[in-house]
Amino acid sequence: MSLPGSSNETSNGPLKKGLFLHTGWRSGGTWVWSRLRALDTVTGFYEPLSNVLADLSLADVSACAPTLTSGHPPLAKPYFEEYRPLLREGVRGVAGYDRRFGTDRFAAEPDAEFPALQRYLQSLIELGADQQRVPVFKFCRSSGRLPWLKQAFPHIMHAAVLRNPASQFASGWLLKQQWSNPFFVAAPFRVLGLNQSEPLVKQAIDACGVSLPAVPPGSHDAYAMACEQYAQTAEGNNAYRAFVALWALCALRMTGGVDLLIDMDRIGQSRDEAATMRAAIHAQCGVSPDFAGARDLVEETKRSAPRMKGIDGGAMRTVHSAALKFIKAQSGVSAEWAETLRQKMVLANELTEPWR
Repeated sequence: MSLPGSSNETSNGPLKKGLFLHTGWRSGGTWVWSRLRALDTVTGFYEPLSNVLADLSLADVSACAPTLTSGHPPLAKPYFEEYRPLLREGVRGVAGYDRRFGTDRFAAEPDAEFPALQRYLQSLIELGADQQRVPVFKFCRSSGRLPWLKQAFPHIMHAAVLRNPASQFASGWLLKQQWSNPFFVAAPFRVLGLNQSEPLVKQAIDACGVSLPAVPPGSHDAYAMACEQYAQTAEGNNAYRAFVALWALCALRMTGGVDLLIDMDRIGQSRDEAATMRAAIHAQCGVSPDFAGARDLVEETKRSAPRMKGIDGGAMRTVHSAALKFIKAQSGVSAEWAETLRQKMVLANELTEPWR
């Protein structure tokens, strides 16, 4: 099928049939996705693995919009507008979605739920294709499964959104401080806890010195609630260690070779970087998002430093060093990727130093 506004071929071969944005919480991924979704030639699926989709109804869709506390860009349509064809009147839940999809996984091989997840994502890809548009997915729960997804969907462009861990964590920590929203502080504890039986995850937990909630992982929902309660009073240094451990695991999974790295620390500081990202996406998917309005997220982190309370920023250098050492110790990490992550840790050292 020919996608609108593009040819079927590039100098490097056929165009990809869609785009998976593999992002982390508070990474700036929603903004990247919003710039793609704004295009008439794109169908933008927001958080296709979110557990919100298990209970979503047609009546709920219109109310799912950015709030004052989200920090998300204004959106012309509600977050989950594109899922309407997969919802039925009087029935909750997106067709094909399973609540088990909502927890990221870090095993080397796909788990028992993956075939169902693959079928579900394929149904969304086909929905976008039926609309004669390029399907673009914004994930926050896919980085651990990135190698599985890349192998299962080779016809899709896989882009990773990367932001230095200090800026990314600060965005969520300040939401907890200002609005008593513990979700983004709790999320790393939840993902690490539910995956702690995986040797790689256990290594990251130990390397970063993370203390998990003293609650054995039971059902996903029960453990998520326990982690949110834990996050309400979690010691700041431990919350940051948990975040860095998860950040390192996700960065390690990107080693397998994504088609494009979108560096959120650079895209807001350089018009050339924004133009390069636009051209790279157009070359592979045939769509041209406008990234010219990217905010300088590094400068924003620097300005917010006086508001970062309860964390000994000077002590975070050892955490950054331990996480980088953990990453470099794993097989398959290229020298180029290790250097990229080293630079992120150097920047994180600079940004956390004023935290008290």
